Amino acid sequence: MTLATPHQPFARTLLSVALLLTSSLALAGVTDQDILDDAKTPDQVVTNGLGLKGQRYSTLDALNSDNVQQLRPVWALSFGGEKQRGQQAQPLVKDGVMYVTGSYSRVFAVDARTGKKLWQYDARLPDGIMPCCDVINRGVALYDDLVIFGTLDAKLVALNKDTGKVVWRKTVADYKAGYSISAAPLVVKGKLITGVAGGEFGVVGKIEAYNPKNGELLWSRPTVEGHMGYVYKDGKKVENGISGGEAGKTWPGDLWKTGGAAPWLGGYYDADTDTLLIGTGNPSPWNSHLRPGDNLYSSSRLALNPEDGSIKWHFQTTPHDGWDFDGVNELVSFDYQDGGKTVKAAATADRNGFFYVLDRTNGKFIRGFPFVDTLTWAKGLDKEGRPIYDDAKRPGAPGADGKHGSSVFVAPSFLGGKNWMPMAYSQDTGLFYVPSNEWGMDMWNENIAYKKGAAYLGAGFTIKPLNEDYIGVLRAIDPKSGKEVWRYKNYAPLWGGVLATKGNLVFTGNPEGYLMAFDAKTGKKLYEFNTGSGVIGSPITWEMDGEQYVSVLSGWGGAVPLWGGEVAKRIKDLNQGGMLWTFKLPKEAVVAKR
Repeated sequence: MTLATPHQPFARTLLSVALLLTSSLALAGVTDQDILDDAKTPDQVVTNGLGLKGQRYSTLDALNSDNVQQLRPVWALSFGGEKQRGQQAQPLVKDGVMYVTGSYSRVFAVDARTGKKLWQYDARLPDGIMPCCDVINRGVALYDDLVIFGTLDAKLVALNKDTGKVVWRKTVADYKAGYSISAAPLVVKGKLITGVAGGEFGVVGKIEAYNPKNGELLWSRPTVEGHMGYVYKDGKKVENGISGGEAGKTWPGDLWKTGGAAPWLGGYYDADTDTLLIGTGNPSPWNSHLRPGDNLYSSSRLALNPEDGSIKWHFQTTPHDGWDFDGVNELVSFDYQDGGKTVKAAATADRNGFFYVLDRTNGKFIRGFPFVDTLTWAKGLDKEGRPIYDDAKRPGAPGADGKHGSSVFVAPSFLGGKNWMPMAYSQDTGLFYVPSNEWGMDMWNENIAYKKGAAYLGAGFTIKPLNEDYIGVLRAIDPKSGKEVWRYKNYAPLWGGVLATKGNLVFTGNPEGYLMAFDAKTGKKLYEFNTGSGVIGSPITWEMDGEQYVSVLSGWGGAVPLWGGEVAKRIKDLNQGGMLWTFKLPKEAVVAKR
């Protein structure tokens, strides 16, 4: 028999403590405080938008306008397989691991130092999915030890951050009716917030909150007037629903039952006012003569109470939308000084071609102005921000004989002065950097009837460039004066997000395949790198091991090649792809410039 020494119990205790610590470190994940602090913690990116306000601004300045020419690629990861198109996601980074989605509802975890793939999850998509605008996905949400994303068959899936194994899966809506999810979810105050896509199929849009740890539905807020919202407890509706407005008030007959207004881009959160800020899509059908009225809450920005989904205020950018202008484009919170007072504002560059500045405490209109060169469908905005329509630019009503209505030429096209691609706001220059496009369309209306799961447009169109030498324009816009400070013109349409940094830099990409960096003050192009395929994702920057990195997805696709009309002639030779690129500044370049 071997007798135990007095040191053995102590050694076992130390071993137990070590194992406990190791276990707790393995389980350490993203907290609510991490999410709230994301804009102030450059060593991580744990929210879509580099902070809940969605400013897409980084305080890092080791990489700057003096040394950006020294930026070098350090690794690239191929998403592999045949599913190489439409890469629109923004990566997230936590504790040296990058999490990103690819097209066809795939998720990748990657070692941020080496580019080594740690795990991959591929959703099993049914054959009958009906995404409007390609098989894209715009990113994940991180919470606790979970990686959560939406799928093209309208599910939420939560994966273990270390293994990629499914923890829970939840059906949000019926994909056979046209629903899908492409936006990155948002986590606010312990609630997982998601919208849905599908307005082109006559769905009823909705914004919902789930328990991110188990997928339990907490509240549901339909975005078509007349539909009730509900709070849920233990899986059951609370007796008193949340008012959805009067059925038929701004919709004729039963059109509200298939009204669209899908919040397909998701949204952001303003902690100052405790408000979710989310936009809604087009009313259904596109043929506006079938649905006289404002058609609330389509083509609007909604301010929601995150506790129950009730609407605090709304601002409708295109009442009675007849051009598919939507209202989903991001509403970005920012503050500015006016007469010695701080104005809590929010700004959006709408698909309809107007840039709006609102009071985010109450939704009141502060100012608005065109941000595109050619805007024909409206003569301007009134003092409340409501468009002053040019009736001659609304497509005509179709005849009873089945012939389509009179065609009109309208600018911008339905793909918008700006579409989904997020703009950035610099806290240093006070400017918004807006990826925009100059194009118009011939548009006409047709008779249409709703059929579940079928396209519900009632309109036809052909998109046309407005200039021979460019379509895309990256604009620096002063939200206080409405002036354009500088612009960069691009031959093909711009379809990727923008990033601004304290280093006086603005990053974006183009369909020609280049990641580009500009001087934030002057607009001078300082850097470009060809990634091999179109850049339509949103770039990020973060700090790791004392060095500054930049990452972006490369992979042409999305709505433009699907709906492009005459624009397709400019993009027909662009290559599709699926790559995740990461760059950094060599240490000697940082030392030399500091």
